[in-house]
Amino acid sequence: MLAFVPAIALSAFWIAGEHALVMVALGLPILYLLTGTLNEARAAKTCEIDTTTGLPMIDQLENDAEEMIVSCSEAGRKSALFFIQLEEFESLVQRYGQEARGALLERLGERFRALLREHDTVYWLGGARFAILIAPVPQFELESAVQLSSRLQSAAEEPVSVNMQALFVSAAVGFCLSTRSPEGTASAWMRASETALNEATRNNPSSIRAYSAEMGETSMKREALMREAFFALDNGEISPWFQPQISTDTGRVTGFEALARWHHPKRGTVAPADFLPALQDTGQMERLGEVVLYGALTALKTWDRAGFFVPCVAVNFTAEELRNPKLAEKIRWDLDRFDLSPDRLTIEVLETIVAGSPEDAAARNLAALAKLGCRIDLDDFGTGHASITAIRRFTIERIKIDRSFISRVDKDQEQQRMVSAIQTMAERLGLETLAEGVETSGEHAMLGQLGCAHVQGFAIARPMPFDDTLAWLTQHNTKLGTLPQIRGGTAI
Repeated sequence: MLAFVPAIALSAFWIAGEHALVMVALGLPILYLLTGTLNEARAAKTCEIDTTTGLPMIDQLENDAEEMIVSCSEAGRKSALFFIQLEEFESLVQRYGQEARGALLERLGERFRALLREHDTVYWLGGARFAILIAPVPQFELESAVQLSSRLQSAAEEPVSVNMQALFVSAAVGFCLSTRSPEGTASAWMRASETALNEATRNNPSSIRAYSAEMGETSMKREALMREAFFALDNGEISPWFQPQISTDTGRVTGFEALARWHHPKRGTVAPADFLPALQDTGQMERLGEVVLYGALTALKTWDRAGFFVPCVAVNFTAEELRNPKLAEKIRWDLDRFDLSPDRLTIEVLETIVAGSPEDAAARNLAALAKLGCRIDLDDFGTGHASITAIRRFTIERIKIDRSFISRVDKDQEQQRMVSAIQTMAERLGLETLAEGVETSGEHAMLGQLGCAHVQGFAIARPMPFDDTLAWLTQHNTKLGTLPQIRGGTAI
């Protein structure tokens, strides 16, 4: 643009004389200023800076990553892209407010920049996520990336002071080396780093994960499974299966536990460990809970009509389900609809749920359900952090002793002492016990001798579709006398 100024000046002088030349001369500084202002506006538009952190944002990351991919390819150099997820961030913001949010983001952004070289860049991606793009270097290998990830985590874990209050967060880190990017595009590189971060957040707190081709394939399979699981709920492929619980004293059925199972039309039975995380990631756990609860109540009513009295059916409830403010009202309505008394439904919860605050929504729902008359079972007892106070506060009626204490209990005296101690505590608190994961007749008999009232596991029966429960109940009642029965500590 400025290259035309001399030509404009000469033309003006030729046409209008010296007055025009003076006007052009006076306009030159304005033209220079205007050009600079336009360039600054373009730069500001290209690089949008977050006002809180002072960091460029995701649009700029996409542009810079594209240039970096090309630069590394042409110059034979290497780079890496890091994604960082702050853990405990949202809970701190909820507790301490927006001032804490701003202070955490600003301070951590400064710390991350202090760890890097001049041409490395830190970005804020929104929420609790940052990104770091390493300027091209001749060598940047996996070991260097892991070391930098560890330093970033250490920087994040240092406390941030807000209003004389020390706030602590930790960080998960996922990264992808430029040499491992699945495609030569910025979007693919960013997806790979996000995949690594997602893998890190699925593991223990403060995990570090590096992207690999195998991880990418696993992620694609998981995403496909998530899509299939979403539709499987609607198609009836995911339904409750039932595992019986029996008395060690009489051998009679004291209940069934309803367990979600997925019968895939092509893959067959999909393990819960595979599809439950997929439903969790897509926010479908409440829908799953509704499917299992409806199937469990339907089963109770059908057993009644067939002449098999099953005292109760147990349904697992997640923390997310228990935080639904309308849960107790919904369960009351469901029980009325099936004309079932509340004591026919057992609510199974993990220790981590009852260990929470009594003011938590989950705690209020549990109290309401106990008041309604539902039974409350504490699942996987011995693996969580529930205190005796919490157990009493939530009107727990029965604790389920985890499989880790049951394995080889008939042969391992240490296991016997552990189960005996749990049994003694339960008796003094007025609680029943149920041992889960009983896999042998020897374990079954020993648990009865130790005073455990109920057992559940493969030694009794594997989880089965509802249609199979009627035949199993018939067979079990016919052979009831042949099952181990313990009275007075002696097998008969």
